Amino acid sequence: MTAKISYADVEVGTELPAQNFPVTRATLVQYAGASGDFNPIHWNEKFATEVGLPDVIAHGMFTMAEAVRVVTDWVGDPGAVAEYGVRFTRPVIVPNDEQGALIEVTGKVAAKLEDNRVRVDLTAMSAGQKVLGMSRAVVRLA
Repeated sequence: MTAKISYADVEVGTELPAQNFPVTRATLVQYAGASGDFNPIHWNEKFATEVGLPDVIAHGMFTMAEAVRVVTDWVGDPGAVAEYGVRFTRPVIVPNDEQGALIEVTGKVAAKLEDNRVRVDLTAMSAGQKVLGMSRAVVRLA
């Protein structure tokens, strides 16, 4: 695969299509099985509250992965992501109900770099709070 977005067609300030990612307790169990991360703070409400959390929380790496989907969907090639990093600022709290939680992600081209690369800054929110800080991806475009 190659990137479907042309470097020449992108300007600083270009906004990527925003996306919302629902997270339920079932989603967390599926992710735990795939990742091997069975920490009880991600599935056991009693344990999570006993260690001081408000409820079960989503895995940080799951939250990070969902956020970068805005970039990979936009560019059309996950292999175009050359760098990606975040700072975890707040957990995504996932209540035990039909709705669960929602991760809302927006992205914007913050800089044009050399070699057909751009830096995309992401904003990830859940329940009105920013859950990732310094969320940035460097992407190689066509």
